[in-house]
Amino acid sequence: MLRFNAIRTGYLLGISLILAAIIYFFASNWGGLDRTVKIVLAAALIVLFYGLSFVFARIRAVPGQQAFLSNMFLVAGCIAFGVSVALLGQIYNSHADSYGLFFIWSVPALLLSWITRYNPFYMLSYVLIHLGLWFYFYPTMQNPSYSELESLSIAGVFALINLALFLLTFLHRIQSAPLQYMSFTVFHIAMLAMTNSFAFDGYGLVMNIPHIAVIALGFYIFIKVRLNKTLLTLNALALSAFAVFKFIELAEAYSSSLFFVFGLIFVALLLTGNVWFFRYLNRLGKTPPKAGTTDISTSKTETTVPEEHGSEWISKTVSRVIKVVGVLIGSISLIGLIMISTNVNHTEYVLLVVSLLLMILMVVIPESKLDSVIRYTLLTISYITGLAAILWSDQSLLSVLFLIVSIAGWFRSKGKRQLFFAYTFVNLNLATILFQQYQEWDGWNWTYKFIIFSLFIVNAVLYGVSYFILKTELKEHLRNSSLFFSLLFLFWATFFEDVVPHSYMFINIFYFVIVTGMVFAFARVKQESEAIMSVVFWFIFIGFKYYDLLWTLLYKSFTLALLGIIALGLTWWADRRMAHSGKAAFDADHRSFSFMRLSPLLIAIVIVLQLGIISYQTARSETLLATGASIKLKLAPIDPRSLLQGDYVALNYDISTPPSKNPLQEEEWSRGKVKVVLTPDSQGVYVADRLYQDGEKLASHEVILNGQWYGSRIQYGIENYFIPEGTGRTVEQNAHFAHIRVSRNGDALLERLAES
Repeated sequence: MLRFNAIRTGYLLGISLILAAIIYFFASNWGGLDRTVKIVLAAALIVLFYGLSFVFARIRAVPGQQAFLSNMFLVAGCIAFGVSVALLGQIYNSHADSYGLFFIWSVPALLLSWITRYNPFYMLSYVLIHLGLWFYFYPTMQNPSYSELESLSIAGVFALINLALFLLTFLHRIQSAPLQYMSFTVFHIAMLAMTNSFAFDGYGLVMNIPHIAVIALGFYIFIKVRLNKTLLTLNALALSAFAVFKFIELAEAYSSSLFFVFGLIFVALLLTGNVWFFRYLNRLGKTPPKAGTTDISTSKTETTVPEEHGSEWISKTVSRVIKVVGVLIGSISLIGLIMISTNVNHTEYVLLVVSLLLMILMVVIPESKLDSVIRYTLLTISYITGLAAILWSDQSLLSVLFLIVSIAGWFRSKGKRQLFFAYTFVNLNLATILFQQYQEWDGWNWTYKFIIFSLFIVNAVLYGVSYFILKTELKEHLRNSSLFFSLLFLFWATFFEDVVPHSYMFINIFYFVIVTGMVFAFARVKQESEAIMSVVFWFIFIGFKYYDLLWTLLYKSFTLALLGIIALGLTWWADRRMAHSGKAAFDADHRSFSFMRLSPLLIAIVIVLQLGIISYQTARSETLLATGASIKLKLAPIDPRSLLQGDYVALNYDISTPPSKNPLQEEEWSRGKVKVVLTPDSQGVYVADRLYQDGEKLASHEVILNGQWYGSRIQYGIENYFIPEGTGRTVEQNAHFAHIRVSRNGDALLERLAES
């Protein structure tokens, strides 16, 4: 497992900066390189990263780190392959963010997952396959219209895939805990989406049955067959999400005083059943295992009945979830009943009084007198209700009163999650007070920026103060929470336009320097939670600033590459120095090994396959450019951006909606793949003439073009033209025609755009 310390973190950040620089450079579509140089450069980058993986598998230039670096460069090589495939799409103007790009990319990722059994490859494959499926069903710049049954089937595809992955990991056919938890979570999200009666009016009600069955089966398996605390918790969360979502659906459909009364009765029955279930699980934990009972996936000597401490943990987890759901539904019912039954004109004051009473009761009542789950659930509901009420009432005095009670609630809270949640609402409450006081300033824009900067300063000061507080239980929570919100609000401020000249660039540089310094500082002093938090915010900054900084992608690419080289160099120097002084950052780990060293032949085959894909795509496109017939089409472009390939113009051709000769032909064209016959008009511009019939002979001036129906339009695979960053507006204004190369079998390649 990756340990957060200065040396390994430095190497990881350096490699990440280099990869980001490569992606930025290719996305900038710099006109200084022709397509041959770009293709050679893309292939060279793949070879470079895999070569570095091989080198670090064989040498000991970084004692204790060579296996880690070898594996990281192996992952980087697979990422570089995906970037290279995206670059080919950019060079030859293939689909932007096409599902084909992600599916092709997933092939070597899957093969390397099978060879290495390495979690980064498992997760990369998982993300790529899901992106491919998503863009297949919902292509970029298209709005496919699906029926309810079709949309339900799409959600079902995601559910089945994740169910299959979960079973493979649960039965230990694949050893990956992150993949197991991710697939289980996404499976339940897909199942919950399928029960949505708002979206699937005709099927949502029926889909409730399999979802309930799956949740019930999960409880049985994770309790009786194989005890798994994490999966049981996720299953309980799925149950709570289902219950709350169904209650919202019913409330929307049957909102009335009687409905909310039945809601309160349901809560009473639910909490009573929870007590019985809790006692049952306690008895279950004390029941000796039956002779001959074994786990189907474990050794014959391992019993399926959990030990007493495991049963106790399970019962508490399930009990807490049920209590949360019950109190949440009960509170919603109570508030709904008050709002419907109360005849006062200012309902917000009623909600605020209810909220304050709940908060004060939860603060005053001793811990021993009230179940902790019910306490914190009621506190959460009172926070949410009170915040809505003070926003509604817009009274500063009431907001200050609510803030005081919220702070008292934070002091009375126990546990990391409860303290963090309470701290979050204290910040929201403070933001509300600042807004109420300064909303009359020179426009909302200034008030908004002032609030964010103020909250950053408050949290930064609290973080500093936390180091001077005597060691108490609240000290650690205050430090972690204040650091999180300091970084959050500072990151928020990096999106502000210039408050004073050059403030935008200054804030971004300040953020990057501060967070990078925090990563190394926290890793050095072994403050793991702060180090992880800083790394997460560092990566978020790199991702979000892909387009947002004033510099172009090209300049950002050079800057990131330089920073990456410096980070790798400094980290290597520090690593060597510590090694020579006998204080190596890592002890040799006998379990640490390089996959490149263990399976060089299989990995070499995957690398050759990747280079073969690049070569085939290049040769195919170059052949079409050299031998295809040149035609001209009329178009109307728009200017979006691709995830990996940079700026492009999305082209709308006249032939995308060809005229129909008769109603029957229009029905024939409504689905699937088609071949369209094009013929030139008097100005030499090709227009759609008819649907091609198998065996039909074409006239010398006619060509066929392969297409695919998407809704009421045909896509030909030539709808994207990639351009250098920032030139979209010019191209959109000046380009009126597209010059296309078409092969004999109807495949097309977009060559260039022109005014005439």
